Amino acid sequence: MGLTADRTHPGRPWARMLLAGLALWAASLVVTLLTGNANLVPTLILLGSFVVPITLLMWAHQRWHDQHLTTELLLGAFIGGGVLGVLAASLLEAYFLDPSPALFLGVGLIEEAAKLGALILITRKLPHRHARDGFVLGAAVGLGFAAFETAGYAFNALLTVQGLSLSALVQTELVRGILTPFGHGLWTAILGGVLFYYARDGRYRYTAPVVLTYLLVSVIHALWDYSHSIALALTFLFTGTRWQYELLSRGYLPQPTEEQTHVFTLLSLLSLAVVALLGLITLRVAWRRTGANKPSGGPQDSPGPSTVRAAGPRRNSSA
Repeated sequence: MGLTADRTHPGRPWARMLLAGLALWAASLVVTLLTGNANLVPTLILLGSFVVPITLLMWAHQRWHDQHLTTELLLGAFIGGGVLGVLAASLLEAYFLDPSPALFLGVGLIEEAAKLGALILITRKLPHRHARDGFVLGAAVGLGFAAFETAGYAFNALLTVQGLSLSALVQTELVRGILTPFGHGLWTAILGGVLFYYARDGRYRYTAPVVLTYLLVSVIHALWDYSHSIALALTFLFTGTRWQYELLSRGYLPQPTEEQTHVFTLLSLLSLAVVALLGLITLRVAWRRTGANKPSGGPQDSPGPSTVRAAGPRRNSSA
């Protein structure tokens, strides 16, 4: 991505953390299968949900750590921010969202606002706020949110009408683990970096670029959630038959052919890849415009000559 890394920490503890965590997760799965001991299921859920997010947090902190970021603050952002974000998002979605074509856009707006609120609450007494700190702490809150959310999805996948399904649990954790680097942690890191960049005199300033960045990451979040729906629509658009269009017009979802199943899978992966790339590009733009590639030596008092207009588009562009 071209981001300047701070390599004062020797070795790769994040890699050891990942390998050790995956080994423990695999051992837990094997022992659970061999013994049929349901008491091990929570261990399997927790390891599968937290290993990748914690590893990513260690990687980000090792590469871009700042003198103001302590272990206690990072853990507080990861655990406290993650839990607060999940709870706030659950309450808001329960009260304000109904099934509609705009459902996922509402989810994006609510969840990004919930994580932003958790980040602001956790860091409200932070004496120094620099863009680099915001990226890392935003990632911590987002990764914590992702970890607790994955635990919930894994638990729901486990419960089926036929009983407990370890295969569904494992599949859910594997898929979400692979996609974790491109989801909540990435989106909240972008928003956190821009938010911290515009902070002044120990206070956050909700300027136009901050609001535009919030809207931008919410749209990226929504596109991520819409990816399967987009892939489904494109699949029937390209390969649909007359009888399938007839069923769709009557409100029924027709049974797909084997070819359509393969096309849908390919388009789903392609849609996720495009949205992931959009998120990474947005992160890179925000990182460069906030000057986060330069380690901070003291409190940031004013924007530099190239003031950030927004994490993504210019002022004369729409989010």
